[in-house]
Amino acid sequence: MNKRILLIRLSAMGDVIFNIPLANILKNNGYEVTWLVSEKGYGVVKDNPAVDEAILAPVEKWKKQNFFKNLKEYLQIIRYLRSKHFDIAIDTQLLLKSFIWTVLCGAKRRIVSKSARECAIFGGNEVIGKLANDYTTHAAVSYLKFAEHLNLDTKEIKTSLPPASKEIQEKINDLIKDLDKSKPIITLAPATTWVTKHWNKDNWKELVKKLENNYNLIFTGTSKDIELINYISDGNHLNLAGKTNLLELVELFRHTDLLISLDSGSTHLAWASGHPKIISIFCSTPPTRYAPIGTSDKYIALSGNLACQHCHKRKCPLKTNECTKYPLVEEVLSAVKELIYKK
Repeated sequence: MNKRILLIRLSAMGDVIFNIPLANILKNNGYEVTWLVSEKGYGVVKDNPAVDEAILAPVEKWKKQNFFKNLKEYLQIIRYLRSKHFDIAIDTQLLLKSFIWTVLCGAKRRIVSKSARECAIFGGNEVIGKLANDYTTHAAVSYLKFAEHLNLDTKEIKTSLPPASKEIQEKINDLIKDLDKSKPIITLAPATTWVTKHWNKDNWKELVKKLENNYNLIFTGTSKDIELINYISDGNHLNLAGKTNLLELVELFRHTDLLISLDSGSTHLAWASGHPKIISIFCSTPPTRYAPIGTSDKYIALSGNLACQHCHKRKCPLKTNECTKYPLVEEVLSAVKELIYKK
């Protein structure tokens, strides 16, 4: 019988995606992979071919309610985990919120890293070295240290996402049916969570002006991004902000020739889908840590060359947000031409 392994990575979306290569290696080496995940990453874990079972820990719901109201559900999940009789548990979250699950899941071997914070290191009975946190090693590669600890080959970095249902395929086909089929499709995802990750909105506006005659342009984001997108696009082009869920967005990327985005969930999703070429713009965060892994004929990460980059801060320490002005629009246009017309 295959050994049963529990992967504990609750959030955030980017890190959940960066754990998929680890799950694929475990799966390909004969492990039965169960993944404990919160709401933010559940959509990409459930039905993922790298995972045998996804278990939802509704952390976001619990945050909004009194803990004691949720205690029954919490204990039910713990009992279910223990009933699985895991051989191994791997905690890649390495925080207090994963520590409890690691301790109580019942696994014989509980593997954590010296990178753990908030006392999470005490949840394990096997401790590996620190994960790379100097920003020179990609996040997905750093998580593979858990597989190396199990003496598994980590040379192949394989991503995967759940397949699209027929309903999702039909919805996306309907949304893009009026596009000019003679022109390539460029999807733009101009928003993310941190202010210091945002490329200057006037740069976006200028870029759109120089692209709109030769390409189909699609904008994506949440309903909160509509005002920004309307400014950038002058209200033109196909704006799908707030109109697609996670898996629908993935299906849109499968129809996209090129995605232009930031250090964001959209970039990571598109990379995991394996289809579109991607230009990712990095302001405060390091592309060496978060940019799509792959060849330069498919993925280009662009950034400025300021002395203060890449500080990895939510708020600019210099209070100038200077890094958000770069790269220049002409650099992005050059990358577009390079990727779109390279076979």
